[in-house]
Amino acid sequence: MKSNLWKTKSIEQLLLESKGQGEKRDLKKVLTTWSLVALGVGGIIGAGLFSLTGIAAAEHAGPAVMLSFVVAAVACLFSALCYAEFASMIPVAGSAYTYSYATFGEFMAWIIGWDLVLEYALGAATVGVSWSRYFVNLLQKVGVIFPDALAKSPFEGGLINLPAIFIVCAISLVLIRGIRGSSKFNNILVVLKVAVVFIFIVLGWSYINPGNHVPFIPENQGEFGHFGLSGIAMGAAVVFFAFIGFDAVSTAAQETVNPQKSMPRGIIGALLGCTVLYVLFAYVMTGMVRYDEFLGDASPVAKAFSVTGYTSVETLLILAIVCGFTSVILVMLLGQSRVFYSMSKDGLLPSFFSDIHPRFNTPWKTNLFFMGFVALLTGFVPISDLGHMVSMGTLLAFALVSVGIIILRKRHPEIPRKFKTPLVPLVPLLGAAISLALMYSLPVVSWYRLVIWMAIGFIIYFSYSRKHSRLNDR
Repeated sequence: MKSNLWKTKSIEQLLLESKGQGEKRDLKKVLTTWSLVALGVGGIIGAGLFSLTGIAAAEHAGPAVMLSFVVAAVACLFSALCYAEFASMIPVAGSAYTYSYATFGEFMAWIIGWDLVLEYALGAATVGVSWSRYFVNLLQKVGVIFPDALAKSPFEGGLINLPAIFIVCAISLVLIRGIRGSSKFNNILVVLKVAVVFIFIVLGWSYINPGNHVPFIPENQGEFGHFGLSGIAMGAAVVFFAFIGFDAVSTAAQETVNPQKSMPRGIIGALLGCTVLYVLFAYVMTGMVRYDEFLGDASPVAKAFSVTGYTSVETLLILAIVCGFTSVILVMLLGQSRVFYSMSKDGLLPSFFSDIHPRFNTPWKTNLFFMGFVALLTGFVPISDLGHMVSMGTLLAFALVSVGIIILRKRHPEIPRKFKTPLVPLVPLLGAAISLALMYSLPVVSWYRLVIWMAIGFIIYFSYSRKHSRLNDR
């Protein structure tokens, strides 16, 4: 049993699992390239753009938040190329967890799987809080006043965030119904969301005040991350959350018709397209309203667009943003359920998490579990704390996946790869280095929380997972 810690899962076994061999009931293969691109865009454009952009500008980078997006995008591109190779080679549900199992061994696979809870579950919770803010704003536009105490966590002066809890529960039930229906629902929301970004950029461009971009990089206030060049770096670490949708695409590999070709296209296509929109969006938003006015505001888009005077359009804009946030929650909860599904199939978690619904062919019990877990987070935890932890978990996953490409190229050069990461080992090393640098830029308290979270994971692994691992059977 001791050797399980560093024992890897064979590529052959992973490929058998990707075909569903040996399973009485498995996930349906229904997703196409465009479905994956839509999932990626659905996960990428959300709270990171519509909410965290304002926070990063007001607290860290000022108008230079545009550069923060560029830095984060470059880091993501290096990691995305690595994800694309893994996804084309090992098309199995589980994303970075599965890749780590094939390269670093069971113990590191557990660490990354446990870490992905920070990315997907907390990511869904973060967006749920932002969804609630915009939803309450939308109700006010149509004359409905929602009680403030029922739309904020206790840490924000309220009692409970009921709208956030509602949307998490509703999306979880949609996911239980099946991946095909969830994908179609997501496609509709993505069209609305991209339309919002274009409308904001086009209409807001003529309301840009050049004075709001001066100074472009505010002078550092004597503290690391509080404006200046270090502020751009910390801003990149914060808005990094805005890019996590592309790796959520890889969790759906086992439900994709032709994953070897579709996964790389879906991952890279979604990332590049959204990055261009991000930079333009940030330029317009910080030009319409001075960056320091966004301090403490989780709905900066509504604040910026209010200067245009297009009251009716503003209401439609907020409605579309609410729909857009809904698609992000869907993608995050989808990714989380597939990671725990894979971990359960490997015996590292109870079989409860890999039970497939007899009618819908979805891991419905996992969906129910995270419906309750994420609902609690959205109802009682503030957005700033959630956002930092999501970025921390995502960056750690990116670093390990990047290093994993180098290892697998050495160990298994013979395995067919429909897509190859260019300039190995340079690109993976840059991906890992930038990810670790951005982790360093996050607040110290986020590191403390990461250590506590991982300590809990170690307890679970050594008390349960190590004993029940399917590697013991083999």
